[in-house]
Amino acid sequence: MIVSPTHNLGDVVRTDSAGGGFLDLADGRCITLPDLDRLAGRLAAGLAARFGRGDRVAILAANGAPFIVVYLALMRAGLVAVPINHRLPAETIAVILADCAAQAVFADRERAASAGQGLELLPIEALEMLMAAEPMLPVRPGEKEIAEILYTSGSTGGPKGVPLSHAGQLWALEQFLAISSRATERAIIVAPAYHMSGLFFTTVTLALGYLTISMPRFEARAYLEAVAAHRATLLSGIPTMFALMARERALIDRFDLSSVTEIIIGSAPLNQALVDRVHAIFPNAVVRNSYGTTETGPTMFGPHPDGRPRPELALGYPYPGVEWRLAGKGDEGALETRTPATLSAYLNLPEATAERVRDGWYKTGDVVRRDAGGFFHFVGRADDMFVCGGENVHPAEAETLLLRHPTVMEAVVLPVPDEVKGMIPIAFVVPSPGARIDVEALRQFTLAHGPAYSHPRAIEVLDVMPTGGTHKIDRSALARRALHIGRALGRDGLPTKGS
Repeated sequence: MIVSPTHNLGDVVRTDSAGGGFLDLADGRCITLPDLDRLAGRLAAGLAARFGRGDRVAILAANGAPFIVVYLALMRAGLVAVPINHRLPAETIAVILADCAAQAVFADRERAASAGQGLELLPIEALEMLMAAEPMLPVRPGEKEIAEILYTSGSTGGPKGVPLSHAGQLWALEQFLAISSRATERAIIVAPAYHMSGLFFTTVTLALGYLTISMPRFEARAYLEAVAAHRATLLSGIPTMFALMARERALIDRFDLSSVTEIIIGSAPLNQALVDRVHAIFPNAVVRNSYGTTETGPTMFGPHPDGRPRPELALGYPYPGVEWRLAGKGDEGALETRTPATLSAYLNLPEATAERVRDGWYKTGDVVRRDAGGFFHFVGRADDMFVCGGENVHPAEAETLLLRHPTVMEAVVLPVPDEVKGMIPIAFVVPSPGARIDVEALRQFTLAHGPAYSHPRAIEVLDVMPTGGTHKIDRSALARRALHIGRALGRDGLPTKGS
């Protein structure tokens, strides 16, 4: 399937869709896809006259139509789009701008101050001033020409720049479109546009000619209201979003949410308890577990080529063109993969590149299992695995066990030092709506239904999990809290408070 006649990632908008459009809930404005396409073309013409081919231009703004027009226009003009997480500290944003050698920054009023000094600041609210009278034909990129640079969250060290080519991202897009509905759908996009998930699903909906409903930020009540008001059919997000929605029982009971037929959940481990709650909220929806990485393509697994039914929690079967191998024994191990979308190198980080990329193969760091049908299942992060009393513990597996208990809606398990066992698990849990968690009963449940070595030595009940800018659970904040809990147990050989 050819989604871009010019092979340019910015040239994917399907303009012949009767029900398509871009609805920006930040201001209530709805733009037709032909108008969106023309605006991007006019801005591209203005930018091509202002910058040189391959120049990097950053975007520091909230979700919305202006962000997407700029994103598409930069790539059409032969420039490199660099969306930046505007929730980062100003010092980190400055490091990213210097690292990517940005020539200018598109920013909205609220975030302009974070762009710092020394770079040309382009107000995203005044795009008309930068547009040419007529749109330009998108440039035709070279085989390996870079379309965008995305920065990873920086869970280890600082954020890492990931240069991504037009050809690679269009390959990933075409894999996804091949299994998508051609009917006129209405999709809500709330994932931040500076994140691969938000960008990729926006290009999906534009390429399919859907009505794209863009929300500036996630808030559970507003999200449910938007689903009902606009009769949304396709949703995408991460587990935390749907866990927060499940708490809004009054709204769920009041709203008609039957329009939703497909939900794609990714970017974090999915469990059966949450899937069951999602089905209870959206009774007509099929739930798909999604997997991808910024470095190798936003989507890697899809349906089985023989039409075999996919287990509900499975990541799927590798798409054509996805090479894979497991660093481990048998059908479980750390996933290494090579795809047409795989980065060739991190930006300005030769040591990180040497550690993770070799001969086109990327080490994901994710431990997966392949079942007899060829479907892949997520086991846990190799970096998260720890040893307790000589036994390997994957936090994701311990979390899944906790989530089997009916009183638990969310769970996070983290290791802390222990003088005898080396490391021990500490758990944080959020109760299901209307439920009360009996900590001792929950601990006994984990002992009865799982290996004794992986049961949590302490369980703390929270009203809500801390989250970061992409709505993912902030595990680093919980890790600091877990360390205090471990010290209070007095088992790590360190002095307890007051001793």
